[in-house]
Amino acid sequence: MPHKFNKTIRLLVFSGLLAALSGCLPSAGSQQADPVVVENPVLFVKRPLLFDINSGALIGDNLADPSGFRPGARLFVKASASIDAPAFDVSSRAFSGSQYRDDAGRLLYDVKDLHVSHDGNRALFAMRAPEIEGADEEDQPTWNIWEYDRVADVLRRIITSDVTAKAGQDVAPAYLPDGRIVFSSTRQRASKAILLDEGKGQFSGLDENRNAPAFVLHTMDDEGDNIQQITFNQSHDLDPLVTDEGFIVFSRWDNAGQTSNNGVNLYRVNPDGTGLSYLYGRHSHDSVPGARNVQYLKARKTDSNSVLVQLRPFESNDYASAPAEVDINNYVEAGLRIDGVADDGGQRPLIPGIRLDGELSLNGRYGSVSPLMDGTGRYLVSWTPCRLSETASGRIVNCTEERLESDAYVPAPPVYGLWLLDVANGTQRPIVEPSEGEQFDEAMLMRERSLEDFIPDDQPMGDAATLADEGYGILHIRSVYDMDGVDRAPNGIAATADPLRTSAEQRPARFLRLEKPVSMPDENVKDFDNSAFGRSRGQLMREILGYVPIEPDGSVKVAVPANVAFAISVLDAQGRRTSDRHQNWLSVRPGETLECQGCHESGSPVSHGRRDAGPEPVWSGANTTGQPFPNTDPVFYPDMGDTMAEVYARVKDIRLPLPDPIYWADEWVDFDGSVEDRSLAYENLQTPPPVSGACANAGADAWTANCRAVINYETHIHPLWGLDRKVVDGGGALLEDHTCTRCHNIEVPVDPDIDVFLAADLDLTGGPSDANPSHFKSYRELLFPDNKQELNPEGVLVDEMVDSGEVLRDEEGESILDESGHEQPIFVPIPVPASMSVNGARASIRFSEVFKAGGTHDGRLSPAELRLIAEWLDMGAQYYNNPFDAPDN
Repeated sequence: MPHKFNKTIRLLVFSGLLAALSGCLPSAGSQQADPVVVENPVLFVKRPLLFDINSGALIGDNLADPSGFRPGARLFVKASASIDAPAFDVSSRAFSGSQYRDDAGRLLYDVKDLHVSHDGNRALFAMRAPEIEGADEEDQPTWNIWEYDRVADVLRRIITSDVTAKAGQDVAPAYLPDGRIVFSSTRQRASKAILLDEGKGQFSGLDENRNAPAFVLHTMDDEGDNIQQITFNQSHDLDPLVTDEGFIVFSRWDNAGQTSNNGVNLYRVNPDGTGLSYLYGRHSHDSVPGARNVQYLKARKTDSNSVLVQLRPFESNDYASAPAEVDINNYVEAGLRIDGVADDGGQRPLIPGIRLDGELSLNGRYGSVSPLMDGTGRYLVSWTPCRLSETASGRIVNCTEERLESDAYVPAPPVYGLWLLDVANGTQRPIVEPSEGEQFDEAMLMRERSLEDFIPDDQPMGDAATLADEGYGILHIRSVYDMDGVDRAPNGIAATADPLRTSAEQRPARFLRLEKPVSMPDENVKDFDNSAFGRSRGQLMREILGYVPIEPDGSVKVAVPANVAFAISVLDAQGRRTSDRHQNWLSVRPGETLECQGCHESGSPVSHGRRDAGPEPVWSGANTTGQPFPNTDPVFYPDMGDTMAEVYARVKDIRLPLPDPIYWADEWVDFDGSVEDRSLAYENLQTPPPVSGACANAGADAWTANCRAVINYETHIHPLWGLDRKVVDGGGALLEDHTCTRCHNIEVPVDPDIDVFLAADLDLTGGPSDANPSHFKSYRELLFPDNKQELNPEGVLVDEMVDSGEVLRDEEGESILDESGHEQPIFVPIPVPASMSVNGARASIRFSEVFKAGGTHDGRLSPAELRLIAEWLDMGAQYYNNPFDAPDN
């Protein structure tokens, strides 16, 4: 920050703080010469700072819980942005009864998320009534959307029905250009309907940390009717901003798999929920000095066609943020342009030098920021000076470099006032004087602005309309061999697409699996123990929506269930995932087509998920019109640029997801003569298949958008180990017994045919595990490391111990000798790694090695059984994949 800016702020704020403010302001005449400042009202929130009654520490906030309640806030309108203009409380009239006040008469409701209408006369905001003493959590008031009409001086709740208003937590409203309202809510209306179709009952699913119900975007009309869910994230979608072009920019918490780099990024979506796309921020969470977990929150329009965001961690003890302008039109990351060129111009700090490392700075701290949008580059900001408390006297003083370095001072609570910030001139002047114990926040100018463009609802046509009626959208991937703009097909995509040059057995990508996250209920709906997730809760629980073949060129065009979050996995011929685990949720609206170029490697810096960013596609598809792909059945006639999947969908039909990975051999060579390969199908299992109800025996016609495959370990995986696998001759004489638990059973009598040590290393019997009685013994044995065992002289299995190379030592590090004067070695058990891994079937090397061709267990499990195990491992090897199947806690 320029020295002039630092000096100006200190001059305005300190030397008696408030007394100095009035003496250092420009004259009234200069404000009167600024019509934007003197003619437009200012809307803002005033709230008390809350302190812990035990420690005295300031209670911060956590934006990972948008339903968080900070009682005592009030909404004010100030006649103008002049410090002398009067301010009026406009929200307290909603709670006039004594039951809304504490013993001291203070109102205890909360207000936040202000948004001004296009004419500047109305404002939307979220407001929550006070706590009801003694009431259960589910009976407490909810956040609702309210509107204040300044001209009529009318305050109203948008949803008038108490029953409807209480059906969800509603926050972060914004006007749409057609008069509707977009807002973030836990209502999850469409998701609840899907849950009902799945036979689970209706509830608001928790975020992926299982801390709070997930807030996702909805729309409604200005009377609170026709509420529609438009996004389907499993964690929060927040802070919608309607751009001049009419689409919505919002903050999405990417938290699938709870990966190490998860965070809140900027996305876009159309008002009808179509066109969902990543915009910015996924690899930029370390873009503020002193913080490695900043989130992209509360986007606002600016004069420069960029968006202004508040960068801050989820949790804050001082409400501070680092405001920054983000160029979402030309950049996908802070250091990456949409054309893939590295360039650090993606975002610009509004006030240089701000850090978020918790240390005090002479610059003070900034909270909310709102552009004036008058072409001057000025902002309404919530700002507190840097303040210290003298430890000896408790006296609050301004910060100096010497005091910041002294042990005689500790940080003092902030005093966030409202200021008019002029970045170009390096000055700011007060609008609302700061006050001890108060926070003034979220100031917005009530000023007329232009109406955004209107984007009409999408109208599916033809096949897409038919699929929409059946509850489907469409996913089209040009080629799964296009990996971040690089052709990764074995001999190139063109050669791999030629069935005479590359046989089906030589193609690494054979199937695409569609996976759906399972909505997590809160403990009032279903209280279950964390052991229900099994070895890891990283993937929570997942269901399978279905499978579809991947065409020879790597393309896929498939109908996918609409209005659900889903992920995709590329599989080999055995049904094992070959791609990285997909950790960002996709979704489509009914009849919508989602176009994807290819696939992405998790460690790649190349942009992924934004349609106008990243490298050009490497697969151009058919390069002739009406001529079939080389060496394929002429029934498949392409148009210029078609992928094989597009040709198949046009000539035959769009493929529907099926419960099994089914392959039609030589389909592209001779469609009528192709042979159906169902070797991986559930129908070949001798144990219960992981589907139930009307979908249990579903074929191509019966497997609908509401069908799911749900794998629970005890029901579907464990029975494989005890399945009778005796091999007999024609006369019924026993030749071999390959039943898994015959050998892998520590309780069987020792006999020459059974390797007792093998059984000890991998016991596949049931019954509660000694390590965790909520799990079968076999589950723990397969997925957790163990110790190698041996028979002791008494014939009892004990851990086999080996010399660690270390000896016993005393506190001084000297070796401890035994009675014979010898050093005493330290013996340790021999670790045995787990046979399976929650990272997937291909990562479960110890298990898969014995079943491969030529392995010791080759042929002992059928292809369908290995496929069942593979898909379970690929999704995370959960103990349960339906929370309602888990025992109550």
